[in-house]
Amino acid sequence: MRWGQVVVGLAVLVATAWGCLALWFQLPRQFSALGLIVLGAWGLLGAISAFTLLWRYQARYRRRLLGAYMLSATLLLVWWYNISPSHDRDWADDVAYLLQSEIQGDQVRLHNVRNFDWRSETDYTSRWETRHYNLNHLVSADLILSYWMGPHIAHTLVSFGFDDGQQLAFSMEIRKERHESFSAIGGFFRQFEQVIIAADERDIIRTRSNARHEDVYLYRLSMSPEQLRTLFLGYLEAAETLRTEPDFYNSLTSNCTTIVFDLARQIAPEIPLDYRLILSGHFAEYAYDLGALVPEYSYLQLQQLGYINVRAQNSDTNDKHDFSRLIRLGVPGASVKNTP
Repeated sequence: MRWGQVVVGLAVLVATAWGCLALWFQLPRQFSALGLIVLGAWGLLGAISAFTLLWRYQARYRRRLLGAYMLSATLLLVWWYNISPSHDRDWADDVAYLLQSEIQGDQVRLHNVRNFDWRSETDYTSRWETRHYNLNHLVSADLILSYWMGPHIAHTLVSFGFDDGQQLAFSMEIRKERHESFSAIGGFFRQFEQVIIAADERDIIRTRSNARHEDVYLYRLSMSPEQLRTLFLGYLEAAETLRTEPDFYNSLTSNCTTIVFDLARQIAPEIPLDYRLILSGHFAEYAYDLGALVPEYSYLQLQQLGYINVRAQNSDTNDKHDFSRLIRLGVPGASVKNTP
C-alpha cells in the first residue's frame, strides 16, 4: 500500500507540474492577475496533495485533499481541451498570410508565397506574391536542415526545383503573434498555431544562413517524378487543411520534421519511426539510411559538400538574385539554372 501511495504521489507531482506549465503558457492569452492566482492555487494544492501521499498522513485529510485535487484536475482538463486554435490573431509579419492553392490539372497557382528581403532578423521588406507552376516541369527536391540550437536540433525544409530554374521551399513553422517569440517548451502547451510557408529560397533559406547565421545544409533527395509530384501536392494539401482548420503546433508530434515524415509515408508507408524524428539535427542521416539521398557518396561527404553558408553569404556580394544556383555549387546531384 505504501509503495502505491508513493507512485500516486509522484504522479500527482508530475500532473501538477504539467498543469502549472499549461497555465503559464496560456496566461498571456486568457488570464491576468486572476490567472496567476489560479496557477498558484493549483500548484499549492498539488504540492500538498503529493506531500500527504509521499509522507505518512492521516487518511481522512488525505482523502479530502485528493478529492479536491481530482476535482481541480478535472476542471483543468476541461479548460485545456476547450482551448481552440484560431486564425484571428495579430500575427507577426512573416506569418501574416496563409498559403492558398488553385490546382487545375498540371497547373498550380499559389497565393501568398513569401518573398521577403531580409537585411537582419528585424529589418526586412515584406512581400507576398502569387506564383504559377507547371507540375510537368518539377524536376527535383532538396532536404535542407538549418541548425539553430546545437548539433541535435535543426529546422527542416524541403525545396522543390523546376526545369526553368525556379525553386520553391516549404516549411512548417510556428504562427507566432506579433508580441511572441519562439519557445520550444511553449510548443508543447498550445502556445502557437502552426502554418505552412511556401517561400522563395532567397527569403526562407537566406534569412537563416545570412541574417540569423545558422548553419545550413542542403541535400539532394533521390526521388522519381511521381514521388516529387506526390510530395509537392502533399504540402499543398496540408496547407489547405490548415487554412480551413487551424491547428496547434506541437514541438514533439506536429512540427517541421514530422510533416516531412508524414508526407514521405504517403510515398513509402513502410518507412519506420526513428529517434531522429525527435533529434531533427540527425534527420538527414536518417534519410541517408533510408536511401533517400544521392547515392555513391558517404553521409559525411554529403554533409561536408552540402554546407551552404559560405556560398550563401558570398551571394550578397555577387548576385543575390542568383542565390539558388550559387548555394548548390558542388552539392552532389544538385544544380540549378540561372533564374530568369
